[in-house]
Amino acid sequence: MADDALFEFLHMEIVSHVYKEHATREDIDRERVTCVSTLEAMGFRVGQGLIERFTKDSPSFKDDLDVMKFLCKDFWSTVFKKQIDNLRTNHQGTYVLQDNKFSLLTQFSSGKQYLEEAPKYLAFSCGMIRGALSNLGLEGVVTAEVSVMPSCKFQVVIQKL
Repeated sequence: MADDALFEFLHMEIVSHVYKEHATREDIDRERVTCVSTLEAMGFRVGQGLIERFTKDSPSFKDDLDVMKFLCKDFWSTVFKKQIDNLRTNHQGTYVLQDNKFSLLTQFSSGKQYLEEAPKYLAFSCGMIRGALSNLGLEGVVTAEVSVMPSCKFQVVIQKL
């Protein structure tokens, strides 16, 4: 449990540091995009490294759905200590991963007062998913949506090459 708290605290401090570093600049909207990109890039690299370590002794996956099932069960369980609550797909490359109690949002109030702040705390996780997919041979776009705290949905659109 202590390592969970440390990871959550480290994540909050990384987000805070990235936003403070860019806060002194004038164009706030442009800097917000830069901050999200910075956090997403950090997450991308972490996701690449973690998935490489987790799959070194695993057999290869037969299709996209197998990869997504692995991410939802094994990868998510190792990183966030629980499985994704729901995985949906249209069988055409779009997947929706729903976590009803996302650990990086649980420290916030359950009300709507922090809803507009939530996206900056999800950029790292989006990057982590995208990095893991990249190392497994899939390129895609990952977006996150929060309608009620601490529940969140990650939409993954796999790009066919």
